[in-house]
Amino acid sequence: MRTRIKEFRAKYNLTQAELAEKVGVRRETIVFLEKGKYNPSLKLAHDIAVALKSTIDDLFIFEDE
Repeated sequence: MRTRIKEFRAKYNLTQAELAEKVGVRRETIVFLEKGKYNPSLKLAHDIAVALKSTIDDLFIFEDE
């Protein structure tokens, strides 16, 4: 899975820590999400999409492995 979280964070001038605080997770969780090392729950994916004024489909790219 790839994500565009970093790209959208930059668009809104948010740090990883600021995004993490907005969605109620630790900064490390955002780091792992951006690296594609962590699959979020549907709720977390939704909360991130709302925080970044986007959709889950725009933020998360699921690739066949």
